[in-house]
Amino acid sequence: MTNRGIGFYLTVLVGGLIFGFGLGYSHMARPEVVLNFLQFEDLGLLFVMGGASVVTGITFAVATRFGHSAPLTGDQYVRRLKSFDRNVIAGGVIFGVGWGVSGICPGAAYASFGIGNWPILWAIGGMFIGAYVQGRVRSRLTSSDRGPATAD
Repeated sequence: MTNRGIGFYLTVLVGGLIFGFGLGYSHMARPEVVLNFLQFEDLGLLFVMGGASVVTGITFAVATRFGHSAPLTGDQYVRRLKSFDRNVIAGGVIFGVGWGVSGICPGAAYASFGIGNWPILWAIGGMFIGAYVQGRVRSRLTSSDRGPATAD
């Protein structure tokens, strides 16, 4: 683990503040707005995601062309390719169902709490419990793949 300075954490904090303020200002922290988007009644979320994609695309194109390492972490820029396997498909489907049922995604859930939507704590609690259960299941599957330990 790298030793990160206070500048790193302040930058992450400022980025989070901008992200949360933007979600609140654009009303994307409200589950009913997200549900309207998923029902093709309000396409505002498309513009929010599109704007974020443009800024991210430009930033990565410029940063990787003029620098060989990330300014905050010093890590090298490398392409990390994730294999497209059944876990990606199953996880995407499960995430999509949860998003559709609750009308909120993880980032927007925290912003929704920040604008005073107290019932969203149920969804946030569900996300933590779901992640915990998935971690437990994954660790059990991994340990059972290794087989029982034998004593010499």
